[in-house]
Amino acid sequence: MLKLPRILFIAHFAILITACKSNSEKPPETEQRPPNVVLIFTDDQGYQDVGVFGSPNIETPYLDQMAKEGVRLTSFYAAQAVCSASRAGILTGCYPNRLGIHNALMPHSPVGLDLEETTLAEMLKQKGYTTAIFGKWHLGDHPKFMPNKQGFDEFFGIPYSNDMWPLHPQQGTWFNFGPLPLYENETVIDTLTDQSQLTTQITAHSIDFIRRNKNAPFFLYVAHPQPHVPLFVSDKFKGKSKRGLYGDVIMEIDWSVGQILEALAKYGIDENTLVIFTSDNGPWLAYGNHAGSALPFREGKGTAWEGGHREPFIIRYPKMLPPNRTIDIPIMAIDILPTLAEVTNASLPHRTIDGQSVWKILTGESTESPQEAYFFYYKVNELQGVRYGKWKLYFPHTYRTMQGQVPGKDGLPGEYKNITLQEIELYDVLNDPSETKNVAIEYPEVVDKIKLLADNMRARLGDSLLDMQGSETREPGKIE
Repeated sequence: MLKLPRILFIAHFAILITACKSNSEKPPETEQRPPNVVLIFTDDQGYQDVGVFGSPNIETPYLDQMAKEGVRLTSFYAAQAVCSASRAGILTGCYPNRLGIHNALMPHSPVGLDLEETTLAEMLKQKGYTTAIFGKWHLGDHPKFMPNKQGFDEFFGIPYSNDMWPLHPQQGTWFNFGPLPLYENETVIDTLTDQSQLTTQITAHSIDFIRRNKNAPFFLYVAHPQPHVPLFVSDKFKGKSKRGLYGDVIMEIDWSVGQILEALAKYGIDENTLVIFTSDNGPWLAYGNHAGSALPFREGKGTAWEGGHREPFIIRYPKMLPPNRTIDIPIMAIDILPTLAEVTNASLPHRTIDGQSVWKILTGESTESPQEAYFFYYKVNELQGVRYGKWKLYFPHTYRTMQGQVPGKDGLPGEYKNITLQEIELYDVLNDPSETKNVAIEYPEVVDKIKLLADNMRARLGDSLLDMQGSETREPGKIE
């Protein structure tokens, strides 16, 4: 493969070196200053793919240390188990189907995140924050939908998934992708044929952004394209993991987290910076040894089962959150925006959102969730599952699985098969996290309660499985 242009590589490496030089300059008094916010969001990373979340063969010392210094959530759910929808959920506080954002948007998509929606960046800019996204966007690649139009002052990265390029293993059969552009704000600065330096470049931009904005509040969204296939890692981590290339990639992401945390400490702002680490959905199991692990949970990306939605989640905010705590209360990505609104005293979006602030849960002031239940939609608008307390209910639907199938290997995908649930299934995910025993018959009253909650949600957002059209759903943005 071709390498990045030498001048481009040198420029990005220089950013990293400059940012890492000693700097004795201290920020002004931060007692009354709202916290900086750093959201680190990986792609297709499984629940188990972090040491502190049980990985047997991937070392993640920086994330493990972040968990010791912060709060670890063990029942955190992505808004949906697929790329674009998941990102829409965490950035707006809405169920993605409310916004009309479904699945993974393709290059040259005629739709994107509507400009009338309020993103995290736009919400925080109203409080005087400087904002940036470095990494993957994937909420519409038409110029009107790109990050600089959605509240971000700076953008460096790619407009959609890193496999949407001519080197896709199914190019010419399933797909016909064009070149993968690398953006600096609204300008294409390169066409990628080698992604091995991308994690390093994203990290360099992040550290430089922190250095330049250390004296005023900022929001930094680090949206790593990895470990989504195709997997790429720099030479400094190649061959370092017992888990092979996939483990190497996670180790480099862990290093990136460490670099960001070290920069915050160096500039004296780590105490007043809220840092979140999580992922957009579970592992892409069809890719075998190039996929992560959701164990002990069932299935992975593209399903409503626990392995598709349940993600590692760590939040660190030394000024306000007590260290080394683990919380098992269900929380979803849609709750992040309203939680940050409470922490920063920002105004909530003027449009209806679905999330609720969970700040009191994070601080330990409460053990009661502000959400009675969480709803798991997929495809266009199928309500497939509901989490209610310790229970997870599934309605009849068709899902994909690798059970009995040969998984992919070394970057080539295996084939899924489809399975259809014929009846409602109920699981006690607190005591049966792998969802092995359907107890719907034993607990009819629980089934009835969840069905009532589901009917209430269908009245709001619909359910295409039942040919119901939601009354509160909104259209996505469209190219005029």
